[in-house]
Amino acid sequence: MENQELIAQCAQVAQQWLDSPIYDEATKQEVKAMLEAEDKTPLIDSFYRTLEFGTGGLRGIMGAGTNRMNVYVVGAATQGLANYLLKNFADRKEISVVVGHDCRNNGRFFAQTVANVFSANGIKVYLFEDLRPTPEVSFAIRYLGCQSGVNLTASHNPKNTMVIKPIGKTGLKCSLPTIKESSTK
Repeated sequence: MENQELIAQCAQVAQQWLDSPIYDEATKQEVKAMLEAEDKTPLIDSFYRTLEFGTGGLRGIMGAGTNRMNVYVVGAATQGLANYLLKNFADRKEISVVVGHDCRNNGRFFAQTVANVFSANGIKVYLFEDLRPTPEVSFAIRYLGCQSGVNLTASHNPKNTMVIKPIGKTGLKCSLPTIKESSTK
């Protein structure tokens, strides 16, 4: 694919973000600046693909775009996990999850976003009031009898990154097929 074609594809997706009433004004300003900049590298890197789950969860640089960690990507990923839980635990009277976060930039904001999406789906949320490491979230899932959980962290990654670590009912990270299934529905 030639560079101009890639730029055009990324610009088209970015323009959809600008035209949509879904995205907040600060996000739109960030996208607009990428579209107007002479250097299209940030535009390409932010919109050339949709961020995907890897072995450690959904990991990315924070910022506007489909290939970035932001409230919209975090919300969509959480909705996917909620869909998975609602389908696979439909026989339960109550589905519950644990949500935690560490000291990373926006950790609390993203944890609250995740909690809000689960709550909007009728899933009971145990949201830690302050910082928690992933092993404590894993323990809480088992201790409280939850079906899943999420920790917002970035551990050893650069400070501008964030990771959503989905955790299963056994306290272990969710398998890649489970995560991909939940995020595509």
